[in-house]
Amino acid sequence: MSIKVGIIGAGGMVQYHIPGFLSAGAEIVAIADSNPVAAEAAGARYGISRTYTDAAEMLTRQPEIDAVSVILPNKFHKPVSMLALQAGKHVFCEKPPALTTAEAQELKTCAEKAGKVLMFNFNNRARPESSAMMDYIRDGTVGGINSAQAKWIRRAGIPGFGGWFTTKALSGGGPLIDLLHMVDLAYYFMGCPEPEYVLARTFDDFITDKTFKGPWGIPDVVDGVTDVESAAHGFVKFKTGQALSFQASWAEMVEREEASVVFQGRKAGAAIRRLFSRDGLDDGAIDSAELFTHEHGRPVNRRLIVESDPSMGRRRSAANFIRSIEGTEKPLNSPDQAVSLMKIIDAAYESSRSGKPVEIR
Repeated sequence: MSIKVGIIGAGGMVQYHIPGFLSAGAEIVAIADSNPVAAEAAGARYGISRTYTDAAEMLTRQPEIDAVSVILPNKFHKPVSMLALQAGKHVFCEKPPALTTAEAQELKTCAEKAGKVLMFNFNNRARPESSAMMDYIRDGTVGGINSAQAKWIRRAGIPGFGGWFTTKALSGGGPLIDLLHMVDLAYYFMGCPEPEYVLARTFDDFITDKTFKGPWGIPDVVDGVTDVESAAHGFVKFKTGQALSFQASWAEMVEREEASVVFQGRKAGAAIRRLFSRDGLDDGAIDSAELFTHEHGRPVNRRLIVESDPSMGRRRSAANFIRSIEGTEKPLNSPDQAVSLMKIIDAAYESSRSGKPVEIR
């Protein structure tokens, strides 16, 4: 029998979650959104006849649902995911896992108690470039990774002013928590080591300047709150001795939007990059993946040729969730890894506030 999925939230990521679930053989049986117009529009687009304005009602009225997809503002990731887990459903939640480490830990504990799969949409792990690179990491070509640099930067890409993205109580923060994908991808390549220290600094120079608004996001909210950073830079030391530096920005004086991970191994280095033609838009973006080696006494760069995936792994990530439930694939991420990632995010914000390195215990 196919896995029956209920969608909670009719936001932009629906366009990736639903096709990804369907590609893995799942059946979408319902969608819930507090905005009935949005729920009905998504239902009509994807042929979903049952729509709701309340997630709890959906779970009560349709007990046959096996799994849910949570596509909501960050503040609601934990409570809605816990609601579903406690109802006996598997959960695929958008990033970030939660607002804080403590919330992520609560989710992990809840999933373990329920005996259900809990995964997060760290979709860059599912990109074809990442999958190919992991082959070289696993077979020993790269050797142990000593250090990495994670970057997701925009020149003018603030996703609206006064809405939930720029309201810390709803989002947890700005680009550091919103664009955490490259930090996660570097962490994944490095073997998911335990973080030990974080030193970071956030900046808010352009966060109220509407000329730095990007083409993607939500409409401005008059008299709304804008109290998050516009950029963040930091450094992580792991208990293994590995080191990671990161840069995340919605608005910063850079050449162009770039999402990349570069790392240095004992045998080879590598880079995965996406260069965008316009801040916040995937159309026209250029993806690349390279290995950097030393052969016969000379530097050699190898370009990895993989299929194109404009969705940056979003559909593949959703499909992996379904196959993980079925046991036909291993999950690309785990609640333990989500907790460690949130430890880095929390420590980065605390370090910026205190001006000092933060030890993670």
